[in-house]
Amino acid sequence: MQFKRLGKSAINVSDICMGTMSFGSQADEAMAFRIMDMAYDAGINFFDTAEMYPVPVHARYVGLTEDIVGRWLKTKNRDSIILATKVAGPSHIWINAPLRGEMTALDRHNITRAVEGSLSKLGTDYIDLYQTHWPDPDAPQDEIMDTLDELVRAGKVRITGCSNENSWGLMKSLATAERLGTARYQTIQNNFSLNNRRFEDELANICRREGVSLIPYSPIAGGVLSGKYQGGAWPKDGRFTAYQGLAPRQQAMANRFVNERTLASTERFMAIAQDAGLSPVTLAVAWSKQHDFVASTIVGATHVDQMPEILAAADVILPQDVLTAIDAVSKDIRYPMG
Repeated sequence: MQFKRLGKSAINVSDICMGTMSFGSQADEAMAFRIMDMAYDAGINFFDTAEMYPVPVHARYVGLTEDIVGRWLKTKNRDSIILATKVAGPSHIWINAPLRGEMTALDRHNITRAVEGSLSKLGTDYIDLYQTHWPDPDAPQDEIMDTLDELVRAGKVRITGCSNENSWGLMKSLATAERLGTARYQTIQNNFSLNNRRFEDELANICRREGVSLIPYSPIAGGVLSGKYQGGAWPKDGRFTAYQGLAPRQQAMANRFVNERTLASTERFMAIAQDAGLSPVTLAVAWSKQHDFVASTIVGATHVDQMPEILAAADVILPQDVLTAIDAVSKDIRYPMG
């Protein structure tokens, strides 16, 4: 396992991060413990969760994942783990929100209440990386950055980051922090995979020039790049199978990840992986972490049987001919995740 710094901070993390958003839904507590133990034993020191997990989001289960992670954390040396979580605001907003832009409320009151809730559920007195889960374009940026800075000064949070942010929002937050003299975002957690390379258009250059690290999520495109959805299949254990029949927003997300274009690109990536002697999962994770603006790639699992192919990527450096073949697919089927 290789280690990299998060942004300009002093925090070093493994270049593979264990995501937890299925813990409590598709993976019960016993399985979640087994997955996290396997990740920890393999050298992963970075674990990511959120106040709204697990997904699909349901009012009955909100916060269950942080509870599970907190109980697991008690079995480990706390200082050996870099723990990340996220704030989105009051749950009654984002559970019922029809659109992403209505899913968050980042004022001082909601951020402060959320961090106290996460600290309690996680059973810890500090969070290493605290992230805004979704942008709140209507909230005063000064209030957001000042509130997060207060958490850093109080020792409840070590560093801060954002998630699902665009170029304007990231630069606005960095400029605000510089003007106010507050803590800045050291990381950005956005979707980035073989099937979604939009981050490279603008945000990657911002990360390089401003010293912000990407922590990409869904490097396997929610399991699509494993090949399990090929041929129109909706596997019983598939993440997006669980979205069928849910709210329109969640159904739309499933359709974004699983569609004719993503399945066509996945077929070609699977062939590249076979020629390289790799599993499609290992190829996808290795490709994700092999970027200079990426600090750590967030992976997810619902069963320990999925972990070996993920962990195999730790020692893989893709040669130029494989990267060239991947780029050819991306050029032919640009942005299959529409």
